[in-house]
Amino acid sequence: MNPRHPAATATAPALHRPVHARYIDGLRAVAVLAVIVYHLQPGWLPGGFAGVDVFFVISGFVVAASVGDAGSMRLSRFALYFYARRVQRIAPALIVCLVATAIVSALFIPAAWLSDTNARTGTFAFFGLSNLILAHTGNDYFSPRVEFNPYMHTWSLGVEEQFYLLFPLLFCLWVGRTPRRRLSVGLFAAGLAASLLCAAWLGARNPTFAFYLIFGRFWELAAGVLLYQALSLAGRPLGRDDRPATFVSTLGLVASLALLGAGFAVLRPAWFPFPGALAPVAGTVGALYWLHGRAPRALAHRLLISRAAVFVGAISYSLYLWHWPVFVLLRWTTGLDSADERLVALATTFALAWASWIFVETPVRRSAMLKRMRREFVVGLGFGAVAAGALVAFGIDAEQPRLSLSVVEQHADDWYAYRPLTVAYGGCRESWDTRQLNGGLVWIYSRKGCALPPRHLGRVFVIGDSHAMAYNMMLRELALTTGVRVVAYNNGGCPFVGLLPRERQDAVRCKPYNDAAIATIIADARAGDVVFMPSLRLPRFSDEFARYDDALARMQMFGPAAIDSRRAGERDALPMLRALAAKGAHVVLEAPTPVFRSQPFRCADWFDRGNPICTSGDRISRAELDAFRAPVLASYARLVREVPSVSVWDPLPVLCPGAVCSAHAGGEPLFFDGDHLSAYANRLLFPGFERLIGRLMGGAEVGPAVGLAVGPTKGGGFATTAATPRTDAAHATTGIANGPVVGPARRPKA
Repeated sequence: MNPRHPAATATAPALHRPVHARYIDGLRAVAVLAVIVYHLQPGWLPGGFAGVDVFFVISGFVVAASVGDAGSMRLSRFALYFYARRVQRIAPALIVCLVATAIVSALFIPAAWLSDTNARTGTFAFFGLSNLILAHTGNDYFSPRVEFNPYMHTWSLGVEEQFYLLFPLLFCLWVGRTPRRRLSVGLFAAGLAASLLCAAWLGARNPTFAFYLIFGRFWELAAGVLLYQALSLAGRPLGRDDRPATFVSTLGLVASLALLGAGFAVLRPAWFPFPGALAPVAGTVGALYWLHGRAPRALAHRLLISRAAVFVGAISYSLYLWHWPVFVLLRWTTGLDSADERLVALATTFALAWASWIFVETPVRRSAMLKRMRREFVVGLGFGAVAAGALVAFGIDAEQPRLSLSVVEQHADDWYAYRPLTVAYGGCRESWDTRQLNGGLVWIYSRKGCALPPRHLGRVFVIGDSHAMAYNMMLRELALTTGVRVVAYNNGGCPFVGLLPRERQDAVRCKPYNDAAIATIIADARAGDVVFMPSLRLPRFSDEFARYDDALARMQMFGPAAIDSRRAGERDALPMLRALAAKGAHVVLEAPTPVFRSQPFRCADWFDRGNPICTSGDRISRAELDAFRAPVLASYARLVREVPSVSVWDPLPVLCPGAVCSAHAGGEPLFFDGDHLSAYANRLLFPGFERLIGRLMGGAEVGPAVGLAVGPTKGGGFATTAATPRTDAAHATTGIANGPVVGPARRPKA
């Protein structure tokens, strides 16, 4: 080893600093601006997300160039040399951004299905693993849900950091004591080919894995490394701009940039990462090749090294880090739809990126103290800072219910149906248990530590989609106060006795669990048991991230396909209902509850009421709602005529006693979002539901029922039992009272 080289000394007084090429900053500027434009409004640049692929190629090229002439050294010394550089470059700005994002998220983003993977993504982002979380949870990069995760963009950093784990092993042959450069080239080329094949194979089988994971992305970074190695072997070192621009080089550069631009304009999500990434990768490799070592005479070259382009490229890492949390925060609060909001988003992004560059990135990168430190200490200090940042962010998330400015978190016991019941009942405590069923979960609610005899003999089976689990608190209160064992089969997004058009139901995903669940219920059911089947059976006007078209909702309720679908749903349901009736079980169908055009949990605070998702309001006329409910109730009537042991429970009189249905009652939330019930609504509905269960199980009924028990009359219409709304009756009857916050305000994974 050459003793004069800094890598040969124990203290390594100075890290090798490669020659800087300004055109690389220009290409970085193109890449980051394409990504920002796409994230601001995808329609403006449909393939702008491919800017990340440009970054991958540049990263491979620059990383190889930064250590390519480091001198001969052992693998261990080279790895420390390499990781010391990477830690100084990546960690400081990332830690600051992630911690700041955790603070802002805790203040302004309430816990919900829309945000339930955010904290995990952020924690894993500290360690370069957020892409694994996103792939595992199935949060596709192009799905609307990820637009509300402020850490989603860190998936690409995860890919790069995982590449860096492999890089020293493959590149050490290039700088080893006895360099075997062509073998290193061969290893990267083999990795590129294998990764390209993997991208094609995974893309056809699991596009989410193909997009997020290193296996389908390695080839893009390897392309940059191989370009550096090819140029180096050809005797064209980085930093020398003495080769004249020729007609061929200018034509090659223009063609490469045109390929890149065409990719930004025409590429579509379904093509990524293979074959869609081929165009931006080829365009970037071509641009780097034709720019390398050339005098800046071509107009495109001069534009790439202009002061504006170089400045944007210099802060591109911070721009990439900060733009997405800024955009997501605005989506959660004021919105990101108007020109003014987009200008604010851009101005804030550039201000934060500039501050990060000046006060975080540059001081750490140029730190004289770090240059004097042994590289082991630099790496250790970096990983220690990462771990400390992750602990801080984790602590912030744990304290989110107390830190939050949102009334949803401040009054969580009224909003979240998944909150634990806050006090015991006659010495009894609630018990939650789970078990697996065909890849899904079954929730079992019971009570323990209880000397009281059960008030009802029998069990309640619940099967449905997420709207069934929105009755979570009511069902647990039933188990606690009556001793009834509740077994809840839940498959989010999979309605049971589905009556909506089939294209809205993912039959491939839903059918295996639903079939296994109903087969288990039929096998276990015995006389006196109740099978409760709540599900969304009205079209949605909105969901947690978007507002839908009213005309589409009407078509899904009254169009020919909707009519055919309801009839098919009825035919499919009859054999199952008859099988349950033969076992002596009572089936209870839930009459549809209101659906709203806005999202109450996203519109409850001073900082988000002006969001466009809130402008449609949290009210719907009873007449409009009744019109939408009528076809479903008619389907129920036909089912009840065929299977008389089926009954219908209607929560609507409690939730909507007047001519206009509201998502709130007396300032309290009845709905969490556009169609899922709140905890407060669960408490309102519990007394009537408990009486219905008691009546079906043969117990005595005391006082008026809440809700409607509906059955067919001889003339084919409905007979109803009048409802009496009671606001505090549930707690007066059961002894349950509001208490301090207990446990996390998170939905259980379903």
